[in-house]
Amino acid sequence: MFEKLVPLGLTQTESKIYVTLIDVGRAQAGIISRKTGIHRRSVYDALERLIEKGLVAYIKENDKRFYVPENPQRLAELLKQTETDLNSLLPSLNAKFKEAKQKQETTFYRGVEGIKAIFDDQINVGEDVFIMGAAKNAPDILKYYLGHYTAKRVAKKVKLHLIYAGKRTSAEPIPLGEVRFLPDEFASPVSTNIYGDKVAIIIWSFEPVAILIKNQEIATTYQAYFDVLWKLAK
Repeated sequence: MFEKLVPLGLTQTESKIYVTLIDVGRAQAGIISRKTGIHRRSVYDALERLIEKGLVAYIKENDKRFYVPENPQRLAELLKQTETDLNSLLPSLNAKFKEAKQKQETTFYRGVEGIKAIFDDQINVGEDVFIMGAAKNAPDILKYYLGHYTAKRVAKKVKLHLIYAGKRTSAEPIPLGEVRFLPDEFASPVSTNIYGDKVAIIIWSFEPVAILIKNQEIATTYQAYFDVLWKLAK
């Protein structure tokens, strides 16, 4: 039975001692120690805590201290007080949780569907996208999805600012896209997409992998890198 009192805010030792006192009515610490198998020092410590919680009292007879249990209804009062305390704490705890969550979120993606999720997120955010190391093989990996993405992006007027290393493989213009070029030595299979307070680092391999970071300071830092390269690009 005593185990069921633990979720109510009592330790296992406190629960065992309280149930034992309910059974025997009253007892000295030594008797409680023998009946529960708990070391006497631990019994004294637990009894003091139970007295503070209003679950145990004591009486003196012939200079001996006998411990007696208080009405179990006190457990319901303690539970109600715990609930009240928790409800008073929840607003500040939730605020801190949301603040920490907003500061930085990091999500890992693998495969084409993961890249699609990031591109869909760019549409949802609805801000300009700044791309360092635009991938020349993106149309091959994303295939039919890229046209779908472009249509939604144009409809929402989301502009792209792209920095390629070397020449593009396609001569077709990019709708709502501004393109600049860096020399071939800047080429890399990794591209960085900056939009809003997010940075997506994408490795354009056969099975692409991406890391999406939501953090305003990081996004601002990467945006500064982009601005420097944009000035250098042709």
